[in-house]
Amino acid sequence: MADTDDASRVPAESRAVRKARRKAQNRKRFGVGAAILALGATATTAYALTSGSSSDAAEQGKKSTASPSPGTAGKAGPGKGKQDEAWDGKTKVLGDGSTSYTGPQPGQLKPQRLKPGEKPPQFVVFSWDGALEGDDHLFSHFRQVAEANKAHMTFFLTGIYLLPENKRMLYRPPQHSQGSAAISYPTVAHVKTTLEQLRGAWADGDEIGSHFNGHFCGPKGGGDWSPAEWKSEIDQAYSFVKTWKTNTGFTDEAPLPFDPDREVVGGRAPCLEGQKNLITAIKPYGWRYDASSSGDFQLWPNKIDGIWNFPLQLMPLQDKEVQVLSMDFNFLYNQSGESTQGDPSKYAAWLEQTRKSYLNGFNRVYNGSRAPMYIGNHFEDWNGGIYMKAVEDVMKDVCPREGVRCVSFRELSDWLDVQDPKVLSQLRLLDPAQAPDWKTLVK
Repeated sequence: MADTDDASRVPAESRAVRKARRKAQNRKRFGVGAAILALGATATTAYALTSGSSSDAAEQGKKSTASPSPGTAGKAGPGKGKQDEAWDGKTKVLGDGSTSYTGPQPGQLKPQRLKPGEKPPQFVVFSWDGALEGDDHLFSHFRQVAEANKAHMTFFLTGIYLLPENKRMLYRPPQHSQGSAAISYPTVAHVKTTLEQLRGAWADGDEIGSHFNGHFCGPKGGGDWSPAEWKSEIDQAYSFVKTWKTNTGFTDEAPLPFDPDREVVGGRAPCLEGQKNLITAIKPYGWRYDASSSGDFQLWPNKIDGIWNFPLQLMPLQDKEVQVLSMDFNFLYNQSGESTQGDPSKYAAWLEQTRKSYLNGFNRVYNGSRAPMYIGNHFEDWNGGIYMKAVEDVMKDVCPREGVRCVSFRELSDWLDVQDPKVLSQLRLLDPAQAPDWKTLVK
């Protein structure tokens, strides 16, 4: 492979950083969005996109007609069969009124097979782990940034972020005591603000994926869970989304404008642990991709046991002879070690290094193989919030460029699914910086 220096591979989240993050959460009570080390991607919307507003979605919910029970996630699953059902044009409220089916999601990319000689779009996927709207309002802020730059994103929702702390005993994590979690439960107020942002994000065309529940890493975490234990975690994640009205008492709130059985088609495991058994577990749910791999080079994706694999990616770290994984924590580790609040005098330089490193990775494939690029982030204030600012700068820079499509992982899966498998096989042979003769490669 060309352009593959010695990689700076960092554990997804060290024990010391997890401890420091937990203390910060307890001190701020979600003043800043909770960190969950998962890695992500940068999304660039492909073709013409249309989107509704969150207020439109809420109004739809108020006018909706009741529908019988949502069923069990593991039995129904999202799957293509359910997604392809014809919609009768009527909004259907599901279960206890927490969710609803309002038809196909608006503004989605319309995937098309590459024509002979056509250069692929440069896909960028921005993804966020946790997806809680805290007092910092970062969820809502990045929705605005994405809309201004015609980008779709993926939000990996942590299920217990819709479960108030006084209902914590409803959660039964694998290999841990009932009601326990490695992250803080949300306040009632933040459950409500997060629901508001989820409604709006779906109406914007953003994907709602899963970050599961308790964020357990290391011993007795996801890496030690069996497929059956992962299924229990998944079922509970679905349940918390489907029953938030019952669990919160917010009976006057509008339902979410989507049915999670249809919409959730992928996820990212906390700390990127346990992918092997997780992939076995997700198949009955009809999931189409997994973003839990701990990292790889910037290559065109392949499938693991029929599931698209979207790993974090190695990209050149600015001014260093190493590559770094495309996620905020890995930049933090290279810059301030295990301290989430390093030397403030270095923040400006670290911000510039992070921004340029992302652009190094982007330019390498944009001018080379056109392999999709993934950027992962958290709603966190690490090192003065410089990683949030870097992602915002990159989104504003790359998404409007010619040939760039900032999309969700689901939209990328849609596009990959309609391509000629032989062409995709040829694309996987390209080095990241290798610009082929597209006229001869895409036949």
